[in-house]
Amino acid sequence: MSRVILVAGAAGPAGQAVVRRFEELGDTVIGVDRTGADGCLPIDLLDEQAVRDLAKRIGDEHGRVDGIVHLVGGWRGSKTFAETSLDDWNLLHDLLVRTLQHVSLAFEPLLRASDDGRFAIVSAKAAQAPTQGNAAYATAKAAAEAWTLALADALKGTASAATILVVMALVTEAMRAANPDRPYKGYTDVATLAKAVSDLWERRPEDVNGQRIDLTAV
Repeated sequence: MSRVILVAGAAGPAGQAVVRRFEELGDTVIGVDRTGADGCLPIDLLDEQAVRDLAKRIGDEHGRVDGIVHLVGGWRGSKTFAETSLDDWNLLHDLLVRTLQHVSLAFEPLLRASDDGRFAIVSAKAAQAPTQGNAAYATAKAAAEAWTLALADALKGTASAATILVVMALVTEAMRAANPDRPYKGYTDVATLAKAVSDLWERRPEDVNGQRIDLTAV
């Protein structure tokens, strides 16, 4: 029986790579993106009711969700701490934290109903080592990590797990082609990320639940 995988932020480069990976594995993939691009369901994850309606729709059709990959992201920064804009914080809070809250709260019961479920977010090294110009971004990432760890605590003793995958930054083949002389040292390829997500099912839920898995050296 194929898994039911929900990919939030599926139209972006990382989302496309993850969708492609699970489709190749024969799973049922539901891609969600605010834009509705690339065949994704056009859902605004900042609309709590729309997310809950989506969860009900998927629950009615499948009865469970076996994987949720939350890839909604964005970046804002400044040169100095004093130049940090709280408008940037408001934007990043919505993108990195509020969408995560809506998705996890709405879908946690369906994840619990899975015989082998996984929930994954992508975080950044900045969450553990913020720089002055990265204050808003690092804080939002740290909040997203804390929220995911709370979900992991809720999933203890079940067949599901919540995991944080940590990168410095992501890179695509298109980026390498556009800048062939740039080494992209420490960057994680989106294909590597996609494989790391699918590999979560290769380990027992208790071994990955609440874990921060560093992909920067991969």
